[in-house]
Amino acid sequence: MDILYQDDEIVAINKPAGLLVHRSRIDVHANEFALQTLRDQIGKPVFLVHRLDRPTSGVLLFAFNRESARHLANQFANRSVSKSYRAIVRGHTSDSGRWDEPLIEKLDQISDDQADANKAPQSAVTEFATITRWEVPFSSGKYANSRYSEVTIKPLTGRKHQIRRHFNHMAHPIVGDTTHGDRRHNRSFRENFQVSRLLLVAQQIEFIHPVSKANMNIVASLGSEFEFALQQLNKYALA
Repeated sequence: MDILYQDDEIVAINKPAGLLVHRSRIDVHANEFALQTLRDQIGKPVFLVHRLDRPTSGVLLFAFNRESARHLANQFANRSVSKSYRAIVRGHTSDSGRWDEPLIEKLDQISDDQADANKAPQSAVTEFATITRWEVPFSSGKYANSRYSEVTIKPLTGRKHQIRRHFNHMAHPIVGDTTHGDRRHNRSFRENFQVSRLLLVAQQIEFIHPVSKANMNIVASLGSEFEFALQQLNKYALA
């Protein structure tokens, strides 16, 4: 694991895209998991504080004891943790925006059999700002060219697949999202740019250290595939 920060109480890694956070019935044949790999790497138990979707890369935080894990989990529950993501999405997004749309809990037939199917919609708020827009000379449907945007995203709540679902509902699905995305644009990226991963990165997380009470700010790199996509897209950047 790529360790971004470590002290006596906490450790943060840059989780690769495609790696499960822990054992799950989502893939019973998987034999590599962030939690177990990190534990074996540093030689002592770790406690998971929050989660990232399997296809999402970026900052993932653990604690070395239950008390620190509980303290950090409470910060997430109280929405006092600030998270920032980067993504490449279909279409040209507005300069900035706020998407406030309650989400019904979507159940996974494999992993969510204990979830409440009758739970009322939960509040979900996502803010974003556009960094770059592109228009590339490749067709992904009925138009000769395809449009994309790079955005920075701040989820103010933490619902399952919130960012991916919100951007899909905004008609700007994240490139590479096989669940909530656009298969034509996903295919175009595979064929024209040789990039097939979900282009969503949990880039930054800010929180209060559970013991020292210091303000913590941990940042992850975008990763080679995301950087490769940017490098190719930037040939077609709009002024």
